[in-house]
Amino acid sequence: MSKQLIKSPIVAMLLGLTTVLATSGPAQAEKRTFTIAALEPRGGANIDQEPFPTEPLPTGPGYVLNKPDQTGRWEVVVYLLAPSQVIVNQDDDVTLNFAGINGKSHPLTIAGYDKSFEVKRGHVTEISFKADKPGVFLIECHTHTPSMKAELVVLPRR
Repeated sequence: MSKQLIKSPIVAMLLGLTTVLATSGPAQAEKRTFTIAALEPRGGANIDQEPFPTEPLPTGPGYVLNKPDQTGRWEVVVYLLAPSQVIVNQDDDVTLNFAGINGKSHPLTIAGYDKSFEVKRGHVTEISFKADKPGVFLIECHTHTPSMKAELVVLPRR
């Protein structure tokens, strides 16, 4: 076995460690911008093709199960925030653009950051703040519970 082959993995490993050591350390605060959509996906079928569900959905206005109409068509609706998780680092400057796609109005709060606001269909509501507290914080629509919620995850500074 040649000495060249033995040295190559060692050199590569040392270069890798140097890169890790050079890039690790305190994270720099960044400006982070996300778009979160307020959605109302729907799905349905005709009872001739698929039977109407017999088990109830979770309670609350975030889930709607419409019984079959005169044509036999039934529908299920779920209110959502998408994406349902936003991850940032502590001290990042965060901007969340909430886009109202479905539903007339969504009164939202971001727990732990003292943010309360309304998102309306056809509008974008911009919320900006410094992510100065690490943890997991609930973003919730108070009209369409329990399904229309998301999490703001603030990772502690390194």
